[in-house]
Amino acid sequence: MRILFATAVLLTSTAAVAQTAPQLSLDTLKQVTERLSSDEFEGRAPATAGEEKTLAYLVERLQRAGLKPGNKGSWFQEVPLVEITSQNVAPLTFTGGKTPVSLEYRKDLVIATYQVTPKVQVKDSDVVFVGYGINAPERDWNDYAGMDVKGKTVVILVNDPDWQTQGLRGEFGGRAMTYYGRWTYKYEEAARQGAAAAIIIHDTEPAAYGWGVVQSSWTGPQLEQDTPGDHMDQSKAIGWIQQDAAKALFASAGKDYVALIEAAKHKGFKAVPLGVKANVSFDNTIRRQASKNVIGILPGSERPDEVVLYSAHWDHLGRCDAVNGDDICNGALDNASGTAGLVALAEAHVKAGPAKRSLVFLAVTAEESGLLGSKFYAENPVYPLARTVGGVNMDGVNNVGRAKDFVLVGVGKSELEDLVKPFVAAQDRVIVPEPTPERGYYYRSDHFSMAKLGVPMLYGESGEDLRVGGKEAGKKASDDYTANRYHKPQDQYDPSWSWDGAIEDLSIFYGLGRQLAEGSNWPNWYPTAEFRATRDKSRAGK
Repeated sequence: MRILFATAVLLTSTAAVAQTAPQLSLDTLKQVTERLSSDEFEGRAPATAGEEKTLAYLVERLQRAGLKPGNKGSWFQEVPLVEITSQNVAPLTFTGGKTPVSLEYRKDLVIATYQVTPKVQVKDSDVVFVGYGINAPERDWNDYAGMDVKGKTVVILVNDPDWQTQGLRGEFGGRAMTYYGRWTYKYEEAARQGAAAAIIIHDTEPAAYGWGVVQSSWTGPQLEQDTPGDHMDQSKAIGWIQQDAAKALFASAGKDYVALIEAAKHKGFKAVPLGVKANVSFDNTIRRQASKNVIGILPGSERPDEVVLYSAHWDHLGRCDAVNGDDICNGALDNASGTAGLVALAEAHVKAGPAKRSLVFLAVTAEESGLLGSKFYAENPVYPLARTVGGVNMDGVNNVGRAKDFVLVGVGKSELEDLVKPFVAAQDRVIVPEPTPERGYYYRSDHFSMAKLGVPMLYGESGEDLRVGGKEAGKKASDDYTANRYHKPQDQYDPSWSWDGAIEDLSIFYGLGRQLAEGSNWPNWYPTAEFRATRDKSRAGK
């Protein structure tokens, strides 16, 4: 009875929201996306002239939409960053094997550091293959068990041990990536283990992107949060090597690459010293500066201290490795389009008038550098996280046409998934599992920063089953973007894009946000979600 009653109330509320929802502006979506992704903005890299232009334009649009400055009278939250640019990168060499192996920067290798130091040198460091580099006591899994890697160079596989398992059952969620599979985790754990250097073997399928993406993202200026201690507790060097380079390294060490990769998939795997030594060095140019998050608010009429959050990242890669003479990574889909969605939603909510709770629109910086802007906001919230009801994050919108399906990324985590279902059903669409859960999208955008600290955030998008062309057309479009445009200069605005699917998705986000803002409930994580305890503790101390 209680479930039926709750469903009836939810459907009634959904219908009411749908009837009163203002139309989202197609012109806004087109104008903001085209403008932010124009060459004038130089790829919107943080702490550049492109940032200054981006901030000015976003404030202009949010002000015109009718929002108020969201940070004590300011539109901005300063995010302290340090920019580290590697120079004079020597080849990464491995000696002591059957034949010496030398890996060339950019071609075979990308390498960087979290440490804020003018020079990095890894000299005669013993090399150890540590499988997937995971230490997960709750899963009885430790790739470092019995192996002291302090001062050594660890070589690591990307993703989880069971990423090739079809379905969602396995030691690490089967096909769905866990946080243990993300490169960020692997470097964090290597540092905790005391490794001098941590090198991930690139493999396109489990990494979810080709070498070109690694190359463009990991070369040139790299940003980190500027914190006391200069990150000296991290490994000296972190990087990626091409799979062929890894095979050459294992052959030189007299090891069977295929056999060791297979062994690493199974519980009880023991790290394997390769019997070779690593050497690499490079200089760093260091520049400290602040970037900015942009915050606008539509204050609530009854409970303004309770907040519903929309987020999208405004930044992209700036200048990157040139392709056919073009060295501006414009980031039209990623994420000028999501930022345009943020502006369009702000306009729609203002037209509908203030809700009972406040609606906050957060455009964050430095997502491409490791979710730094959202991480800083989550750790230094303008609005207390215990009073933040939940929200929606947007990282790209549908530009290929209406879809029959809707994908919840990281499904099975929060009660927001139940609340969004009627809005999806109202469009005669169905919710489907992620088509590529192995890519770990849940851990790759700004909702994750909020989720880690307990705030339920929805991350959803159109699926691949298009109303025109079906699943074949949808998969073709998705694969084409990943292979040819993602994190490349080719991610440019195209006047021929179809926006119908984007409008439908944004209407779902509008409805969910409006329902949360007009209501009084506090959606939580499901009991099995890894963020539930954090949320419960946060809400208990509100």
